[in-house]
Parts: sequence; C-alpha cells; structure tokens
Amino acid sequence: MLDPHGLYEVAGELPELDSPVLIQALTGFVDAGSAIQLARENLLENLESEVVATFDLDQLLDYRSRRPPMIFVADHFESYEDPVLALHLVRDQLGTPFLLLAGPEPDLQWERFIAAVTQLIERLGVKVTIGLNAIPMAVPHTRPAGLTAHATDKSLLGEHESWLQRVQVPASVGNLLEFRLGRSGHDALGYAAHVPHYLAQTGYPAASELLLDSVSGNTGLALPTGKLREAAKLVREEVDKQIADDEQAGRLVASLEAQYDAFLRGRANSLLVDGDSSLPTAEELGAELERFLAEQTRDEN
Repeated sequence: MLDPHGLYEVAGELPELDSPVLIQALTGFVDAGSAIQLARENLLENLESEVVATFDLDQLLDYRSRRPPMIFVADHFESYEDPVLALHLVRDQLGTPFLLLAGPEPDLQWERFIAAVTQLIERLGVKVTIGLNAIPMAVPHTRPAGLTAHATDKSLLGEHESWLQRVQVPASVGNLLEFRLGRSGHDALGYAAHVPHYLAQTGYPAASELLLDSVSGNTGLALPTGKLREAAKLVREEVDKQIADDEQAGRLVASLEAQYDAFLRGRANSLLVDGDSSLPTAEELGAELERFLAEQTRDEN
C-alpha cells in the first residue's frame, strides 16, 4: 500500500500498537565512531523484528554522493548492496514492541520525507520519537562517554545537563524531524553521544552502548547492550596499548584528561588546567592523536 506522499510502501497492514516508542537511526551526515550504525545493527541482529514500511530511495538518495558497494570477481559483478531505508517493528528483550527507522539519511526531498514519517507516526500512534546521534568531541577515551540530550519539551530530558548553550550547526534530517514534530505537537527528543574525535573514524561501541542505555533509561525498553559492552572493552584495550607504546601520545591523552576534568569542575570557562596557555588546544591534541593512531593502523597492515 503506497502512502499519499508516494515515498513509502507499507508491507501489508499497519500493526495495531499501544503508543509505541519510535527510535530513528539515520546515518550519512555525522556518525562519529559509527555509533548510530553499530546501535541499529545491534538491535536488528539481537531482537525479533519485521519490516513495516520501506521508503523509495530512488526519490530520496543521491547515489553519486554515497555510492553503494558492488563486488567484482574475476570477470563479472557478483553482487550489489542495495541501500534500504525502512521502518521496522522490533520487540525488546521482554517482548515490548517499538519502532525503528533505520537506513541512510535522505539527501533529497527532506520536507516530503518528514511529512511521510509524521504521517506514519500519527497512523501508528507513536508516543515519542527518539533520535540517535554521535558527534566528535575533544574528550579522552579514558573517561566515561558523555552525551548531549535535546527535546521538544524539556520535561522529556529528565536530569540531563546541557554541555552547550547556543551554537549554529548544519541541519540533518533527524534533527529537522525532531524540530518539525515539536512544532506539530508531537513529543520528540534526541541523544548525541560524544566520541573522542581522534577515534571518530573507527568503530566506537562505547558510544553505541551509551545511546541505547539512554533510550532504555528514558522509555523502560529492555535493549541489549552486552555485545556492545564486550566490543567496547576490546577497543579500549587496543587503544590503550597503542598509546602506552608512545610517550608523546600518552602526554596528549593526559592533557585531554586534564581539560575534561577541569571542565567538569567548572573552572573559569576554560578547559585548560590552571589556564596555562602553553598547553596545546583540544583540536591540536586530537589531531596529533588521530595522526598517531592512523600510523599505528598503517604499520599493522
């Protein structure tokens, strides 16, 4: 069954649900540490699910900017990895149903896409929509992962404290969806995990675990995170090993730790301990660590 907007097709009949939660996990703009991708893969691989509706990506995706992979073998193309943007009905570990919007962020027709998603939200009686995000930050991997929470209604955030005040950021479909839902009277919020920006180009499952734990804490959904926790431990051990073998990298991490700790103590609007201007900036520290870890990866290959 096609929707009036012509952007999605329902698989059979829409299910009858009791005010479900919708988690939106769209990737394509910023997904530091592949945290969004890892989180949604973890849900779909470890929980029972079925597709409720699929979106027409020929209308929404610029294939030239994100070319899907093909496998070539000897003298022929063996396979093509079709991109899929779909709404899934998922059951948590206790059998509670929720919805998961997963796939690539649309490049085109944002407003039509948001109108189509809003229509599905209304037809399915969604009580709250929660967006998953992951952003690179000048934070050390040796400290607990943090996150920024935002919502259409402050009461949805609980006790989360803001890391930012006023800042201009590039729009994404997920964040615009939250904004539009709020303007139309629907509850929506989002969590953006903070990923050490020197690890933003590699998988960082600790951020994925934090995102899903945050959703569970807000909604009561029983979401699996055990495999992410195990993977995060392995990543931490590997990064620690690489940094321990390089004295300069160790000093850089220690400086990031000092800035992080100073921020938490709220010292005089500065992330630098004692305001020592001779210390490198957070961006310089992160760039140097990123360079070091990239060199380690090349050496291993």
